[in-house]
Amino acid sequence: MYKLIWCSFFVWMTTSSFAQTESDTLRMTAQDSSILYSVELKEIVFTPNGVFASDEDKKAKIILKRRIFRVYPYAKLTAEKLTQLNATMAQLKTNREKKKYFKIVENYLEQEFEPRLKKLSRKDGQILVKLINRQTGSTTFDLIKEYKSGWKAFWANSTAYLFDINLKTQYEPFENKEDYHIESILIAAFNQGQLIKQEAKKNIDFDKLNEFWISKMKVSQAKESKD
Repeated sequence: MYKLIWCSFFVWMTTSSFAQTESDTLRMTAQDSSILYSVELKEIVFTPNGVFASDEDKKAKIILKRRIFRVYPYAKLTAEKLTQLNATMAQLKTNREKKKYFKIVENYLEQEFEPRLKKLSRKDGQILVKLINRQTGSTTFDLIKEYKSGWKAFWANSTAYLFDINLKTQYEPFENKEDYHIESILIAAFNQGQLIKQEAKKNIDFDKLNEFWISKMKVSQAKESKD
């Protein structure tokens, strides 16, 4: 079925426009404290005094949370639009109609979202790529390849590499500790009503995920104690 890959535009059209700066002005807010408290409850076994070994660790978690809050709405909207647009495309009879419809959508997306996406940093872009994979089940690279072409996907990824972004990146919270932290922050935000929950295409059992990392950290701590 001819598919509209809406989310490919999020990164493909703007990878060359990601901000070069990575600075984050940190100011603790009630929302930050609430998120951190919720995450600490689930990860308290990681260190003797809680999840964070230092103020720098707390700062890193807050910055990560803010990045997630910044880009999650785009990933959520991507999944929603894919569903809506594919349903519309399925009703169109000819390739000409589909191409014409897509061009209209393409122009709208470029005008509506490109200015906002240009404000994202490189690290924001990295997290956006992961969350697109979480919400759609496909990598941004595969989405571009499926809709445009393998050649377009190759050049899009080559451009993204210049800004330390890999469009083939998958969301792997059982393999990647940062992804686990992302999932922890998302779950806390959903539970507190700070982000609107959308079921992920990549289903994740958070209890099992949490147990996995607790077990892994216990093994690591045991090895450190022996050494």
